[in-house]
Amino acid sequence: MALTNEEAELIRDSFRVVSQIKRQAANRFYQNLFEAEPGLRNLFINDMDQQGALLMSKLGLVVAEIQNLDALVPMLEDLALRHVAYGVKPEDYDLVGEALVQMLSDLIGDDFSQEARDAWAKAYDELATRMISSAYSHRKASTN
Repeated sequence: MALTNEEAELIRDSFRVVSQIKRQAANRFYQNLFEAEPGLRNLFINDMDQQGALLMSKLGLVVAEIQNLDALVPMLEDLALRHVAYGVKPEDYDLVGEALVQMLSDLIGDDFSQEARDAWAKAYDELATRMISSAYSHRKASTN
């Protein structure tokens, strides 16, 4: 996946908005996620404020390197393996992507354009694909 400069800028601009209200953004993300799949709430045993801060921090790192995802591979692989250990399944990634885009839409409102929505979906799809591939191919290799 190669994001265009315009797509990357749309992602950065929209993240700037929600990064000003990190706690609210994280709360909305998890609200959206748990409404879509209440069973996922059981995967979160830590304090949700702390979890939200971690979410926004990792998201900030991704946005900062959005046009250089190869630089994020070690972090993404580590994160993906930890998610497997927590009980995350490959199909859960779609729900996370939907909750993320919905959070952005909820908080940015009419200023969250279709182009920005599409850019986020494109970037998330690439990240999720890499994480799933890394985590689950690693897991298969380690069980053989």
